[in-house]
Amino acid sequence: MNKIIITGPESSGKTTLCENLAQHFKLSFSKEFARFYLEKNGGNYNQSDLLEIAKGQLLSEKNNQILDTDLITIKIWSEYKYGTCDTWILEKIKEQKLEQRFYLLCKPDIPWQSDPLRENPDNRDELFEIYKMELEELGLIYSIIEEENRLENSIEKISLYLS
Repeated sequence: MNKIIITGPESSGKTTLCENLAQHFKLSFSKEFARFYLEKNGGNYNQSDLLEIAKGQLLSEKNNQILDTDLITIKIWSEYKYGTCDTWILEKIKEQKLEQRFYLLCKPDIPWQSDPLRENPDNRDELFEIYKMELEELGLIYSIIEEENRLENSIEKISLYLS
């Protein structure tokens, strides 16, 4: 099963894009598990929680084709905030390289939307470059989504990928 992953820094339009793409292509989608986890726990977490979030994210992806982020986001988050990442997460990312996955990397060129669960309003461009480097280092197929017409551009990129 092909998987389309919408990824990128906070407040770059991922969730909206994910929902719109799922509706357009009539495909199932998974929501970002971290949001559910953090809302349940009052936004408080530490590095050990990231492993639980990763396991929940992986389960939420099972029967869905469009994903609002994936384990790579958790890896970046962990390394950026704590300097390391759990080996279980790294192993699962390696395993996923064998799957047919296509990434849409959202550029943070839209206005920041404040949210109590968001942490990085001032370094979205830096994080975008980290995402881009990570996708390239892993040798994954991706397209950058930026500026206006995000939905139309994403539909076009996905259609090309699926054909």
